[in-house]
Amino acid sequence: MGVPALFRWLSKKYPKIIEQVIEETPTEVNGVKLPVDISKPNPNNIEFDNLYLDMNGIIHPCCHPENKPAPATEEDMMVEIMEYTERIVAMIRPRKVLYLAIDGVAPRAKMNQQRSRRFRAAQEAKEKAEEAAQAIEKLEASGQSIDQDVKLKKSFDSNCITPGTPFMARLAVCLRYWIADKLNTEPGWKNLKVILSDASVPGEGEHKIMDFIRAQRASPYHDPNTRHVIYGLDADLIMLSLATHEPHFKVLREDIFFQEGIYRGCFICGQSDHMANQCTGRAKQKQGQYDEKGKATALKPYVFLNVQVLREYLEIELKVSNIPWPFNLENAIDDWVFLCFFVGNDFLPHLPSLEIREGAIDTLITIWKRCLSLMGGYLTNSGNVDLKGLQYLVTELGKQEDDIFIRRHRNEQRRAPPPPPPKRQKTKPNKVTDVNQPPESSQNEIDNLQNLNNECVTPSLPHLPIGMPLLPVKGFDSQLRAKSNQEVVTNRQELRIANINAAQSLKAELNSSSAPVSTANIDIQINKNVDSDISVSETIKRDTGDKVMLATKRKADILDDEIPITSERDDDVNDDDDDSPSVSKDSEDVVDPIRLWETGFKERYYKQKFGIDLPDKEFQQNLVKSYIEGLSWVLQYYYQGVPSWKWYYPYHYSPFASDFVDIGDIQIKFELGEPFKPFEQLMGVLPAQSKEFLPVPFHKLMTDEASDIIDFYPEKFKIDLNGKRYAWQGVALLPFIDEPRLLRAMESVYPQLTTDETMRNTCGSEVLCFSNSHKLYNILCPLYSNQDSDKPIPLDPTISDKMIGFVSKDPNFVPKSTFRSPFVEKNMPDIIDRSLSIFYYLPAKTAGNAHKSILLRNVRMDPPVLGWEDHECVRSGSRGRGRGRGRGSPRDDRTYHNNRTYHDNRTYHNNNRTYHDNRTYHNNRTYHDNHSYQDNRTYPNNRTYPNNRTYHNNRHDNRDTHI
Repeated sequence: MGVPALFRWLSKKYPKIIEQVIEETPTEVNGVKLPVDISKPNPNNIEFDNLYLDMNGIIHPCCHPENKPAPATEEDMMVEIMEYTERIVAMIRPRKVLYLAIDGVAPRAKMNQQRSRRFRAAQEAKEKAEEAAQAIEKLEASGQSIDQDVKLKKSFDSNCITPGTPFMARLAVCLRYWIADKLNTEPGWKNLKVILSDASVPGEGEHKIMDFIRAQRASPYHDPNTRHVIYGLDADLIMLSLATHEPHFKVLREDIFFQEGIYRGCFICGQSDHMANQCTGRAKQKQGQYDEKGKATALKPYVFLNVQVLREYLEIELKVSNIPWPFNLENAIDDWVFLCFFVGNDFLPHLPSLEIREGAIDTLITIWKRCLSLMGGYLTNSGNVDLKGLQYLVTELGKQEDDIFIRRHRNEQRRAPPPPPPKRQKTKPNKVTDVNQPPESSQNEIDNLQNLNNECVTPSLPHLPIGMPLLPVKGFDSQLRAKSNQEVVTNRQELRIANINAAQSLKAELNSSSAPVSTANIDIQINKNVDSDISVSETIKRDTGDKVMLATKRKADILDDEIPITSERDDDVNDDDDDSPSVSKDSEDVVDPIRLWETGFKERYYKQKFGIDLPDKEFQQNLVKSYIEGLSWVLQYYYQGVPSWKWYYPYHYSPFASDFVDIGDIQIKFELGEPFKPFEQLMGVLPAQSKEFLPVPFHKLMTDEASDIIDFYPEKFKIDLNGKRYAWQGVALLPFIDEPRLLRAMESVYPQLTTDETMRNTCGSEVLCFSNSHKLYNILCPLYSNQDSDKPIPLDPTISDKMIGFVSKDPNFVPKSTFRSPFVEKNMPDIIDRSLSIFYYLPAKTAGNAHKSILLRNVRMDPPVLGWEDHECVRSGSRGRGRGRGRGSPRDDRTYHNNRTYHDNRTYHNNNRTYHDNRTYHNNRTYHDNHSYQDNRTYPNNRTYPNNRTYHNNRHDNRDTHI
């Protein structure tokens, strides 16, 4: 996941890093869908060498999508995954390498977050199942018959998307089948090397990809002008791409600003053609033999994040002139990546004073530039951090903490809506009410409003839905909601608060109604928690078709990266990386006991969070040491690979920046160790509700009260909001796994495992596949005829397109054999496999091939994209025009037609800092700007301004201008 909302923040601050992807879609001839021919030139007018897929960013949205019902069967999910992957491959059309990486067993440091996500996901699934069962009971009580298939329908448990489960083992087989099919049938795949790193290979998917890139980069055969594209939903892919120091890098992802409906269909039966209030309880009828004629969902567009343009922006942003050494952009970028870790990462809680939406990264950059000369050098060096230099930065940040907390509290008070109105009294049963006459309370409000209007005073009725066409609600008259467009524009904050309170009033009315509950009301009430990211107003919109202003959006602040609880995706999208817990039921009444904006906050923080009474210098020192170890661990992880499989941060909360004292003397050393086995990780991250994904002998360890580790699996756990408003933002207070206890308990169960289960619990190898037309085929095919070929042999870079590594035969593969189809229900055919599959290994890591933060010799940079206007915009601290047309951002209808071509003969000699640049640019860019400005403003000062610019603007400005 990385830094929450990083993608959105970057795309608004540095808008030119985003490029729209041109996609060619498959054609249909006589009802037959013809795939895109990827052997043709890329429609984006650029050819890419390597495509890397962080497959968990594909698996999660395919198995439990947000914009449509989940696939009905496991085979349907596998087909969705293959089709999604094929779409991305057709979009990028790699010419050399396609790397598919699925998350394997993660380092111990990641297990804290994985455990929290999966426990929350299980809790949410349980609540949804209970609510769906209640809805079915009410439907049956109303006389409707429910199909047995609907009653027995079990919701998909996304916790199965974890290494070691049967689901992940079957997914690996299906992907092997899909790869073999493409290599045997698609012309565009004949020269492609495909690497599959499935869930049996230890390591997170994106970090396995980075290990591959760093290994190739360390080779003398590596082409420094290789063009890379990486797909994934995790925000940390941006930092990882920068950390490679490969300039020709793009991050591919769905366009988060694409406006798409939130319609999800009926949560009772899972069908998409009706809502729960219209459910009849009947099973879905197939449309077509395989339901292939079902209602299609609009495809989201994709965008590139251009890392080279981001490097241009960062060069302007980070440039420091008053330092006694030459400015080095590569070192400065590494420092920027390191600073982002303070704002958020998957392994440490962020510092209390740093929030990305409050400009935390800008604050850190300002402090960094101010302290750089004092530090005597850069903070980082190829993955190692200078703790003495870091002391300067955290000391300066600590001095600002009090002001940051006070400013945050003032902003929250300014944005906070007023308290909800009191619940309305129930109508007496024996009282006759005229439906055309508004209630007495509403009539009094109308009279008051009219009186106020007569006095030319803007009414202040905080609980009235001004300007919002909600459904009719008792106690509100349509006259109260009438407002002109001008008033709406000038009173956006008032309108937003009114919208929020309108939804609260509607909810209060629904909860207090004494009338018989209809199915429509049942649907609204159930959906309060069923779709955690859908507000009351959104539920009304889904069920009635009325257009309403959204009262609250759970994901409004993190729409980009990502990422929800059950997914391993970017926190920016929907990040990260799903159905996250809903709004805390008590969130409106929660009082923050820490009160960071008041004196004594540090004492209250340590008492509440750690149970420690200050002063306790020893505890604070240990806490700070663990956090510094964590920062060092994360930096090494991003630049050199896993520094330790066993290290983790043993606290739920972070220290304050002002607690970092004398950190320059801390000694840090990591022991690499070994990764967990798949079942060991499953036992460490899964709740008891998901025990079915483990072999049966392990179940009793998770459920039996006499189990030695039963305390690892609480059925209920607290979520500390930690100053936040929503439960999904809070901290799940789960017990940390005691590794020795866990392994001892599991040891007695291993003898009870079957052969297949034992195989699932072993580490696998990456697989390299290529067609019989590839140059490597005739060279490596003899591996299977040589009886003594189990020992890995090196690849010849002159034949493998400069790719290095070692290979050995795959004992489960037989050349020129039949690949049996794993899709029994879908009736997919077997494959006569003429491709070759072998095990693939990277070279061992040594000091000689360690990653270096430099641009490689002979790299040719693309022409610069940013102009002087962009330079001035960055230097002045402006956020640019942005992309999302969010609050206050103007609509930009400009179209850029970029047909630039370039010849770049730049040569970089990094060691002596001499640059020979013989670039020649041929730039045929054409800009079509349809903006016109008509300005006939008159100023009462009669001054004349010598300005050659021409403005066309019909506006007349009679404001008093003092110049």
